[in-house]
Amino acid sequence: MKRRAFLETLGVGLMGTGLASAQSAPARQGSSFLGEGTRKPQEPVPVKKIKTVALFKSPEMYPNGIAVAPEGVWIAEQKSDNAVLTDWEGKLLKTIKTPSKNSSGIAFGGGRVWMAANRAPNGIFEIDMNGNVVSHRQIPLGPKEDGGGCHGIEYVDGKLYIAALRMRGILRVDAKTWQPEMFINYNVPRAHGMAYDRRDNSIWLVTGLQDGTAGLIQYDAATGRTLSTAQFAKTDSDPHGLAWYNGVLYSSDAGIHPGWQDDISPTHGYIFRIDFV
Repeated sequence: MKRRAFLETLGVGLMGTGLASAQSAPARQGSSFLGEGTRKPQEPVPVKKIKTVALFKSPEMYPNGIAVAPEGVWIAEQKSDNAVLTDWEGKLLKTIKTPSKNSSGIAFGGGRVWMAANRAPNGIFEIDMNGNVVSHRQIPLGPKEDGGGCHGIEYVDGKLYIAALRMRGILRVDAKTWQPEMFINYNVPRAHGMAYDRRDNSIWLVTGLQDGTAGLIQYDAATGRTLSTAQFAKTDSDPHGLAWYNGVLYSSDAGIHPGWQDDISPTHGYIFRIDFV
């Protein structure tokens, strides 16, 4: 057999066993080689317009997180670190003292209040209705003794969504096993409270920009894809906490903002409604 015929025969044999040479394989480069050849570009993200409506003052005037409960609204007071429960007109129903420091988020679920600390010892405090600490755990995927601060937390069906400052993203963990399950990175100077919308399984995040203005980003909770954004005006209330209730977003004006004089916001200490217009 001549040399050329022998090589052609050898090439056919290798292809049959899946070991064909690169020369005989179809050329695949770039995104096609990485399996991304059929990926469609994301459509432009809608930018929604909003306005804020002040409703009632928080009992202790520094509400840095809010969460909805059957009885009303749980509020994380940033200076006292108390968790306070009010009705929807601001009447105080219950106060729980917590060991959380510089509390910057609160969630309610599983019969517990979950406080997000933003100062040592950091971590997430799980607290029962009698004020007993059930657990204190650090944000996963970091040092066991200090997983960093947190700027927002949300409880959904046994899962906690945590705005993890060290990781610069939203981390979903199982509230019982504390195993991390999902991560959505954000690219904003300051992130804060979160709210889960069951109507479309999306999660909204309060954001802060370098110029002092604030906004919202809506993510698909399953994929992390950005669905929409919204922008607050400088004359609006300064958002910190975030919660959905009866199809409407609510937030809290903590009265404390990095780089600002305390209580400079005209609606500091208020719980307020966010209307899309």
